[in-house]
Amino acid sequence: MFSSCIRTHQGIFFPTSNVLTPRLNQARSNLRPFTTTTSTMSANSKMESASIPASAPGENYEPRQTHPSEDYTPDPSRSLPLSKERQALVDDILDLYSCRPTVRKVQRYTSDCVYDDQFVYANDRYKMAGQWFALPKLFKDSKTEKYQIVKNEPGLIQFRNEQVSVLLSSSSSQPHANSLAQSWTFKIIPKTATINALVSLSLDPSTIDSDFIQVKYHKDQANDKDYSHEGLGFSFKKWQADQVMKHMDSPEVKEFEADKGAAKEHVRKYGSGAAEGNAPTKDL
Repeated sequence: MFSSCIRTHQGIFFPTSNVLTPRLNQARSNLRPFTTTTSTMSANSKMESASIPASAPGENYEPRQTHPSEDYTPDPSRSLPLSKERQALVDDILDLYSCRPTVRKVQRYTSDCVYDDQFVYANDRYKMAGQWFALPKLFKDSKTEKYQIVKNEPGLIQFRNEQVSVLLSSSSSQPHANSLAQSWTFKIIPKTATINALVSLSLDPSTIDSDFIQVKYHKDQANDKDYSHEGLGFSFKKWQADQVMKHMDSPEVKEFEADKGAAKEHVRKYGSGAAEGNAPTKDL
C-alpha cells in the first residue's frame, strides 16, 4: 500500500519517524494457470478454490511464489480479459491505490482479510481501512499509469501495476490534528516516485460468482522473493499497521471498527522468502 508509492531505483523506503527501511522480501502464488473468465475456468481449478471454506480467516488464502526477476513492468497489450464483475473489483482496488478511498471500496475486503506488503501486515478490515484512508494524507497524488492482468483464476486475480505517486513534503502539508504526514519526514525522499509491482488478490469463495466480489488476502510485491513473515522486518510490518490506526479517527474508518473482532489465525511463518519457503518459482 504505502510500498506501492515510495520505491526508488536505489531501493524502497518507508517514511516513519526518520526511519529508512531497505526493501524487504515479496512474492506469491501456489495456484494454477489462467483462463479468461469464470465461466471458462477448469473444473479442477474450481475444486481447488472451493477446498478452503469461505468461513476460514484470510490467513488461509495467502498465495505464495518467487519470480524469476524483480521486473514487474506491465504490458497492457498482453492483459487478460476479465468479466465485468471482476473488472469492477480491479477498478475499485486501483482507485484505492490512487488515493480515492470510499467506504464502499474498502468493503471489497472481507472483515477477516489480510493485507501484506513489504511495510504493512494488516490482518483485519479495520486496519486495512486505516491504511487506505491514510494514503491521501501522505500523498498529493497517486495514479495508475498502466496495468496488466496476468492471472485470472476462480480464486485468484494477479496484475502487474505501475503506480506514480507525488509525496507531500513536510513543508507543504497542512496542520491537522491527525495528519500522518507530520509524523514522517519526506525531505529525504523524492517527491515523485514510481513503482512496478505484482498485486495478488485471493478471492472470497462465497462472493466469486456475485456482483460484488470480495478479497480475502491482498499481497503487494515489488521483489522476486516472497515474505518469510519472520524477524525484525515482519515485526515492523505489524507495528506499522497498528500505529497508523492510532492516528486515524475519521468517520469512514470508524465504519469498520467492528471488524477488529474478526476471526484471525496465527501468521504463517516460512523461514525464507525463497522457493524453499513454500514459494515455488512462477513466471508471470
